[in-house]
Amino acid sequence: MTLSFPWVLWFLPLAFIPLIFKETSLQYYSWNEMIPKDRLSSIIAIILKFIATLILITIIVGLSGPHSQQREIEKIGIGAQIGLVLDRSASMDDPFAGKDESKVGEMKSAAAARLITDFVNSRKNDMMGMVSFSNSAMYVLPLTDNKNAIIAAVRATAGNALFQTNIGSGLTTGAELFNKVPDSGSRAVILLSDGAGRIDAATQEKIKDWFGRLKISLYWIVLRQPGGISIFNTSFKARDDDALPPQIELNEFFKSLNSPFQAYEAEDPKTLQKAIEDINQKEKKPIKYFEKIPGQDYSTHCFVTAALLMIALLTLKLIEVRSWL
Repeated sequence: MTLSFPWVLWFLPLAFIPLIFKETSLQYYSWNEMIPKDRLSSIIAIILKFIATLILITIIVGLSGPHSQQREIEKIGIGAQIGLVLDRSASMDDPFAGKDESKVGEMKSAAAARLITDFVNSRKNDMMGMVSFSNSAMYVLPLTDNKNAIIAAVRATAGNALFQTNIGSGLTTGAELFNKVPDSGSRAVILLSDGAGRIDAATQEKIKDWFGRLKISLYWIVLRQPGGISIFNTSFKARDDDALPPQIELNEFFKSLNSPFQAYEAEDPKTLQKAIEDINQKEKKPIKYFEKIPGQDYSTHCFVTAALLMIALLTLKLIEVRSWL
């Protein structure tokens, strides 16, 4: 039991004022000997004082805001701890190049926000956090089970962005979401980007270390650019000493991680939806999570008790004998 406003209890001594004063009568007599001895009335008068005192005590205690502490109950459910790492480069505001006639002209960022919102709503026991990135990463939301906060964060990622795609910064910041958070048994990062970038050697080692040590699976959804090279193109060969295209080089690096990795390509909202649905099925594993049980408020109990005591006090006053004449 704890109090929201403990300072209110300083008024408790005022509750004992009714016990100090003597009862008075509205009847006047010329000779006190005429007043009969009435022990029952004396007992009732004492009871009335105690009832008045209890009324004041319950009101003061109610105003102090008594309530029990919030509790956490460990439960077993189906879900995961998921970090959403979303590309917010300027190209994400371009329309899809696919042939989905039902969503002609839909921007990639709008389709991603819509489908991720559906994904969040379909999950029950997940904890999700979010990072967005363009030229650098932006920490948006820590891991939480508050769906309203997650959906609001997804919608808040819309807006003007820069033309760079710093995936390395997005992934390192995404991995930090899981740092110092108890492992529930299933962890994953969903990286959604319409482009790729080269990651320097130092950042690659950091990503390998963090994803392996924190046991984070990686899902990469590539929103394929018109005419772009597929990351699954096994026949592509670079000329002489030319470097591999960024998307293929990045895919090869992700394959070298010491944690599970799966890549997807999406050319329109329909294939993007299929990729998210596949992740949805794969990340339904038994996990341990804590359900927060809010504390119970006892203020109402105090005020109801005070009201009942007031009714009792008024009832006793109404049946009081006013005069014997």
